[in-house]
Amino acid sequence: MTPPSIDAHVRLDTHPIHPSAVTATLTGAQAHIPHLGLEAADWNVVAENTLVLARIDHEEPYWAEKAAQQLTADGITVEITSRLREAIDEEWTWADYPMPWCTRTEIREVSDEAQKIYDDIRHGRLLIHAHAEDSHTTVAVGTYLNSGKSVYLHGENHLRQVADTFDSPAQALVSFERFHCDTMRPGPAPMTDTERTAAEARTSLGAPTAVPEPPSPAPETVPAYAADAGDHDALLNEFLDTHGDWEKWRTWSDDTTHAIHESQTLRIERVHEAPAHETAWVVAAYETPVSDRMWHLTATGATPAPVLQELLVHLADGDGWDTAVGAPVDEKTVTAATKPLADAGWKHTVDGRWIRWTSAAGDAGVQFDAFVAQHPNQSLATWTVWAGPSLDRATWTLTASPHTPSSLLADLSENLAHGIGTRQPQATARERRTSLGTTPLAIPAAKAVPTVSRTR
Repeated sequence: MTPPSIDAHVRLDTHPIHPSAVTATLTGAQAHIPHLGLEAADWNVVAENTLVLARIDHEEPYWAEKAAQQLTADGITVEITSRLREAIDEEWTWADYPMPWCTRTEIREVSDEAQKIYDDIRHGRLLIHAHAEDSHTTVAVGTYLNSGKSVYLHGENHLRQVADTFDSPAQALVSFERFHCDTMRPGPAPMTDTERTAAEARTSLGAPTAVPEPPSPAPETVPAYAADAGDHDALLNEFLDTHGDWEKWRTWSDDTTHAIHESQTLRIERVHEAPAHETAWVVAAYETPVSDRMWHLTATGATPAPVLQELLVHLADGDGWDTAVGAPVDEKTVTAATKPLADAGWKHTVDGRWIRWTSAAGDAGVQFDAFVAQHPNQSLATWTVWAGPSLDRATWTLTASPHTPSSLLADLSENLAHGIGTRQPQATARERRTSLGTTPLAIPAAKAVPTVSRTR
C-alpha cells in the first residue's frame, strides 16, 4: 500500500564541523511530522527545523540511512547529499578492535549497545553512583531508575558494556568498593574526548565556542625541596651542552639516556618515562673504568628541578667524586654531610639504627641508616633524602649508597636547607556533579575490554 504523500522534505548532510555527525534540514508545510520522528530517534534540535545526529560510535551515516529509509516509507521526500552518500558507502573498521572475531555487523551491534548505555546516562535514565580506573579504562556502577536494576559498566565510548547486574544499589556499591576502592570516585567519570565532541555537535552547527582559559596563577616561591620537577630531560641536555667532557648516548629503545664523563669513572643514567615515584636518575662512580662501582645515587621522577641542578653542578665541578673504597662511614662523615641541616635548625632525632633530620614543617628530611653504613651493600640505601607528607608517603626521594662523598651530600643538604625554587599552585579540584550517597558501589569486571583507538 502506497503511503499518503506528506508535504515535507528532509535534506540529510554531513555536519560542517564534526566529521561523522549528520544534519537534517526540514522544509514543507508538514515539516513537524519528520521533526517528531527524528527527535524520537534521538536526533537533537540545533536550530529551527534543523536537527543533528551525533553518536559516540561514529556510526551516524549508517543510522542516517536507516532514518532516510523509514522517512521514505512514511511518504516523506528525503534527499541525501553526495558527501553523506560517500560516508554511508565508505568501508571502514576500528583499528586494533579488541574483539577481532566480530563481523562488521556484530561490531555495529556492540557499538549500538554502548550508545544506548551512553544515551541512558545522558538522559538521566541510568544514574551513575561511582566510577573508577581499571587497567587503563573506566568502570562504573549505576542504577536504572525505571526498573531499579543496578549494573556494572566496563569500558568507554563504543566499548562500554554491562559486565554484571545486581538486584539493588547497595549490593552493587559494596561489590564496586571491594574491587575498586583505591581508584573509586563518586558520580560519573569526566567526559571522554569522543563524548565531548558529540555534545558539541548536538548543540551547534558552527565551530565550538572558545572558552577563554582562566589566567594561570603566578608560580609561588617555595623551598627547593617543594619545587616543581620541571623538565628533567631539558636539565640533562643543558648540562651536557655546557660540559664537553661528558658524552651521551641513548638505548636502542630510546627510553634511556646515558651520560659518561671522559674519564669513564662517572656515569649518569636518565630513564625518560619513569613515573613520579620510580627511579628516573642513577649516578654511579667507579675507581677505574673497569672496576666495581664505588658509590651510586638515585632520584625519582618527581625530584624537584633545583635539587637535580645542585646535583649536576656538583658533578660538573669534578670535586669529591670518589671516596676511599671500603672506608667506614664514621661520625665525622655524617656530621660533614649534614652540617647545613644542623645549622638551619632541622630537628635531629635518633631512632635505633636510623638517624634523622627533619625540616621545621615536617615536610622534608634526611635519613641515615647506621646499620647499612657499617655493612655496606651497594643495593641498599644508606642515605634517603625525601619531601612530602612523610617518609612513607614521600612525593619524591633521593637515595645514596654508603660511600657517596660527604661533599656531595653536604651540597644537597645545603640546597635542602637554604635553596629555593618555584611551584605552580595546584588547581582547585573540580566539584563533583553528584555525591556518593552511602556505600560506593562496586562490581567485578566480568569481561575486560581494552580501550582502542579508531582510524578511518
